[in-house]
Amino acid sequence: MKSRLCNFLCVSLLSAMLTSCATATFSKYKAVGRVKTYDISSNDIPEEFDGFRMAFATDFHYESKFDKERLPALTKTLQGLDVDVLLLGGDYRGRNGGNVDELFSELSKVKTEYGTYAVMGNHETGKNDALVRMAMDKYGVMLLEHMTDTIRRDGAYILICGIRNPFDLKKNGVSPTLSLHDSDYVVMITHTPDYAEDVDIRNTDMVLAGHTHGGQVSLFGRWTPAKFSKYGNRFLTGMKKTSSGVPVIISNGIGTSRRDIRLFTPSEIVVIELHSIKKDIVE
Repeated sequence: MKSRLCNFLCVSLLSAMLTSCATATFSKYKAVGRVKTYDISSNDIPEEFDGFRMAFATDFHYESKFDKERLPALTKTLQGLDVDVLLLGGDYRGRNGGNVDELFSELSKVKTEYGTYAVMGNHETGKNDALVRMAMDKYGVMLLEHMTDTIRRDGAYILICGIRNPFDLKKNGVSPTLSLHDSDYVVMITHTPDYAEDVDIRNTDMVLAGHTHGGQVSLFGRWTPAKFSKYGNRFLTGMKKTSSGVPVIISNGIGTSRRDIRLFTPSEIVVIELHSIKKDIVE
């Protein structure tokens, strides 16, 4: 009996490792461990945006475990996702440096109907900040720093909001979404998920964040020794909700920080597909 139980546990653990420990090396995508898709339905999503697809990529840390060899494969993966807009979540340069012009040059090959929007991360300071801004300007990336932009389609629209330095609440603790209308469909990009909990983000329908790396080393997305969030593992990875009920999608990101290792935290690109709930069905 003990032998059978031991065998069962070993097989279960091995299966979980093969499923959860996917890395770019063994992934069919080559650049990332997985592409994770979320289907989001809302009464506030206009019918014209039914099926609208957004790709969210964050925490590149170029170069880290994500290096020059994997960069073309990342572009190829993003190109194959058939998305309408590309959203970037910050932390573009690795702790040991990295050519961000090279990174954004490659990303510029990903052509979408509504272009590329971005926010900065906590690694965008000093020289890094200047280099990233220069590259974004050169390759046509729309940097959203405490501002909102409108995406229009067939007479309807949704809003994309970007948060400037979400760690400095003295300067940036008032969300730009407060001036928006409750009926608007608003997607917020912020580097850390903590911002969505710390600040009144009224009128926001969905938040996209990174920063946590899924812990980089984690036990099945539930525990990690790394503490990237002051809320512990509450906003570690996947879809969570703030205390006020706003959904937050936290990506494991692309690269690595501190140590170039991942365990049970596959690097990922997030795809969000919007679905409109028709008014006549609801009523």
